[in-house]
Amino acid sequence: MIPTHFKGWAIPGPVPPGTLGAGPEPGPGESLDAISGRFRLFQRVDGHRFSTDDVLTAWYGTIGCPCARSVLDLGSGIGTVGMIAAWRLTGARFVTVEAQEESVRLARKSALWNGLTDRYEIRQGDLRDPAILGPDESFDLILGSPPYFPLGAGVQSEDPQRLACRFEMRGTIADYCQTAVAHLAPGGVFACVFPIRPDEQAERVRTGAREAGLSIVRLRPVVLREGEEPLLGLFLMHRSTDLPERFRDRTHVEPALCIRRTDGSISTEYSAVKLSFGFPP
Repeated sequence: MIPTHFKGWAIPGPVPPGTLGAGPEPGPGESLDAISGRFRLFQRVDGHRFSTDDVLTAWYGTIGCPCARSVLDLGSGIGTVGMIAAWRLTGARFVTVEAQEESVRLARKSALWNGLTDRYEIRQGDLRDPAILGPDESFDLILGSPPYFPLGAGVQSEDPQRLACRFEMRGTIADYCQTAVAHLAPGGVFACVFPIRPDEQAERVRTGAREAGLSIVRLRPVVLREGEEPLLGLFLMHRSTDLPERFRDRTHVEPALCIRRTDGSISTEYSAVKLSFGFPP
């Protein structure tokens, strides 16, 4: 019998094949972890693992474009952002682009386990390669959780998968913006996460968007612990020419989203965010 509750929480959403025993099993050094409702994600135990940044990107993007019929996930890694968005956007078609073979392999296992293979295409390649996406391919919603730091800007992992998730091995935030603007459908939304501290990081987003022809319409700062300065920002962008001229240089800055209280417990608001993508509070 399929459980309907977990610690008093009613599990929402579809029942994927993996829940019924029809999905792949974790291989050596792999774990299978909950992400949305009954959806699961294969991860390396000692490799890159999904983070709050990924979760928030999927949540914010699907809020910004809740009726998306087509979605592109750039630098999709092991599939966290795309699969949470697929759980929320049940009728949408997905294309994801990821360069690392190991991450693509894990994402394909997860898509099979979650029963997404009929609407979820995973392409292996560099998002900067014009051949990875056709010139006529366009998407209502484009998602991105890019690496934050240039090479040499911090301690670099010896694990290739972890290294490429934090450091700009295959493109910067500006490259994400350039690829996004080339494939946005009319009126489409590009949603991404990026540091807004120090100020130089926030300026990289603004410059990348402006030079690509994108306007940042909404910004949601993220505070990791109550009382601290916001370190991350969630961005919603539109192609500038899709907006009235008076709106192109205006950004609505929303109240900061706080993840944890001072005692380390999850904030009430973030608990509500987690419920919205099928994860226990």
